[in-house]
Amino acid sequence: MTAMYDRLAELLTNKLGVDAAELHPAATFEELDVDSLALVELTDIIEGQLGISMAEGEIRKGATLAEAAQALDIHAAADR
Repeated sequence: MTAMYDRLAELLTNKLGVDAAELHPAATFEELDVDSLALVELTDIIEGQLGISMAEGEIRKGATLAEAAQALDIHAAADR
């Protein structure tokens, strides 16, 4: 995958306690039991740790990790 996918996976495991063995590009946040509140927390963590600004709700529970990483890449490029 991409460097952004790797960073997202790292944040999910280290900050939200998601089991690394469950992570794969096609996994959705819903499948990983990441609820709406945790997604808000993840958005805040992404902004603080990666410096990428995203609106709340932009990462949805039904999104795959690959889709979220792609959205982060797009936002990172726009924030430059």
